[in-house]
Amino acid sequence: MHHRRPRPRRRLIARAVGTTGLLAIVLGAGVAPAMAAGKTSGKPTASGFSPDDDTPWAPQNDEAPLQHQAVKPATPGVTAHRVGMAPQQLSIPAPTGQYGVGTFSMHLVDKSRTDPYVPGTRPREIMVSVWYPASSTSGHYAAPYMPSLSGADFLASRGLNTQEVTLPTTAGHVLAPVDTKLGKLPVLLYSTGLHSDRSMGTALAEDMASRGYIVVTVDHTHDANEVQFPGSRVEVDTMPSNAHSSDTLAVRAADIRFVINQLQTIANGGNPDADHATLPKGLAGAVDMSHIGMFGWSLGGAAVDTAMQLDSRIKAGADLDGQFFGSAPSKNLNRPFLLFSSATHNRNDDSSWRTLWSHLTGYHLDIQLAGAAHLSFSDNEALVPEYARLTGESPYQVQQQFGTIDPDRAIQVQRVYLAAFFDQELRGHHSTLLDGPSKTYPEIGFVH
Repeated sequence: MHHRRPRPRRRLIARAVGTTGLLAIVLGAGVAPAMAAGKTSGKPTASGFSPDDDTPWAPQNDEAPLQHQAVKPATPGVTAHRVGMAPQQLSIPAPTGQYGVGTFSMHLVDKSRTDPYVPGTRPREIMVSVWYPASSTSGHYAAPYMPSLSGADFLASRGLNTQEVTLPTTAGHVLAPVDTKLGKLPVLLYSTGLHSDRSMGTALAEDMASRGYIVVTVDHTHDANEVQFPGSRVEVDTMPSNAHSSDTLAVRAADIRFVINQLQTIANGGNPDADHATLPKGLAGAVDMSHIGMFGWSLGGAAVDTAMQLDSRIKAGADLDGQFFGSAPSKNLNRPFLLFSSATHNRNDDSSWRTLWSHLTGYHLDIQLAGAAHLSFSDNEALVPEYARLTGESPYQVQQQFGTIDPDRAIQVQRVYLAAFFDQELRGHHSTLLDGPSKTYPEIGFVH
């Protein structure tokens, strides 16, 4: 059902989504090193590029400097002439679960840590968005994909304008009441790619919320390109150019542990928001602290393992095409873990995946999405092909970035298999999809 969105106050818009960095990533012609999609057979193999480095997959160590190549905007293309035409509405696929979706954002301050990316003794601050099944969305506006006050500027930075492109709204309705009839809800945390933005996981977060999960998407401040805080304060990327990936992952893991602590505060009836912003009705009783999972894309996928090593409360994890760094993959992990890769990457050519695989002592699975590229696991998969012709990109250029799989199909398959994994591990609902190849989803190969 389509919902008309009333004009919200600027502060509420910022709190609904909380970041201005999205279109610096999304609306770019070449947002990552090109990864041509390959074909998979019964036993997939691949040869691609590191999500966090611009060199081919190769053994990494803790001393390797982190390369800022994961989500690099390219020079804008030439905008197509659209005089007299209605703006093109960008969109992401609607959630497929049975529940309506609510959302809100929180400003969290960790007074026990100083921010490692800024000088002095400033406490670590992060922004998160929370997605959840709502009992009713009536009277609650659909959250914009990013703060509208900055949308025009970022469109302009990509050679576009608001007469040509309209930014998406999300399926999440701001502060809609939680569906308390569902009882305690399992929790999922999401960590995004290097210098990326928590909005990049919206298509997956919304869908998991519509299936009955509480999903928390996390912006890692000063790692992300930009993060918008209340009062329109923007914090930009200040990560040192010689930062090591293992150090970055340690910061992210600490962020995740802190967020879990704040969820415990909510479950106990408190409000951890630094500005005492309103929380949705029914949230406290819905947070199930005994069933927590985590998934992430690119460097965020690597952060899943690091966070699970740091915090045993995370009961299951899924890595979406992210290479691992540091010592974490060399440590045994006795909790369920899913490796979910693009067509040009898996443990046959990524030594960090092979290392982790040999140390997974719990249930573990390695699957590969045929026709997909590294960027297929972000919302870029849906958005970039929609506006590419306006920036002068050819179908071939889009294919080089996103592979040959249809965008909607790529997102559908990811949603189905993530849900199957977490339903099995957090809810105890076994899915035969995880047992082997499926005629319904022939794009998924099982790596042996």
